[in-house]
Amino acid sequence: MRIDTHQHFWKLARGDYSWLSPDLEPLYRDFLPSDLKPLLEAAGLDGTIAVQAADSEAETDYLLSLAARHDWIKGVVGWVDLEADTAVPSIQRLARDPKFLGLRPMLQDIAEDAWMLHPALGPALATMAQLKLTFDALVLPRHLQTFVARYPDLNVVIDHGAKPEIHCGKFQPWADHMRAIADHPQVFCKISGLVTEAGADWTPADLAPYLQHLLQVFGPDRLLFGSDWPVLNLAGHYSSWADLVRHTLAADAETVLARNPFRAYPRLAKT
Repeated sequence: MRIDTHQHFWKLARGDYSWLSPDLEPLYRDFLPSDLKPLLEAAGLDGTIAVQAADSEAETDYLLSLAARHDWIKGVVGWVDLEADTAVPSIQRLARDPKFLGLRPMLQDIAEDAWMLHPALGPALATMAQLKLTFDALVLPRHLQTFVARYPDLNVVIDHGAKPEIHCGKFQPWADHMRAIADHPQVFCKISGLVTEAGADWTPADLAPYLQHLLQVFGPDRLLFGSDWPVLNLAGHYSSWADLVRHTLAADAETVLARNPFRAYPRLAKT
């Protein structure tokens, strides 16, 4: 089973996408399972993991309702306020749904680097580890190194390769940060979102150093494929991105697409 581990759905009328405005014209419409399914099939993929796009539990419930209606939506990475007094019961409630795989706080929008080290997050993070949930990290590298050392029993998945500045060709200090983070065996990394970081006029040669570095430091056993659809539409197409990743990974493509999702997300069902 080949899995796209990172895509989004949204319905504008739900009203909790604070970042989504008419200025983002290509994205400012509903994106639903009926839009994605043909792209998935054309790319030879069997299922997806839907990832939160709003900082609300209501959106997580909405994504789980979509997953209940579409068996090819294999799981959901949602959102809970990890600092709230209600965080632990909220996580426990969501985890009663077998398709609930993990949580993603929107860390890149939090100015304080040390936020994820606040003691107030400890009970929620311990509950996640106990329930075999995965922590998706929408981060820049500076946020992460101390965190993964502090929580060795919590699977962490870095989204979008930690957003390197491909558009200006900047490689350091991103490359060194990623090498240090990759030393922690519970950390996985998604090959996703890179075309958006590169800009609309990207070429495969622009992405190659970043893709090769991630492959080198994480190895094929800790990389995941993600489309980041429909945000991908700002700078690319689903089929061309999937083809590029397969070409880059070569013989390792099946490991990344079909084996690693089940290692990174222990609750992901194999049927």
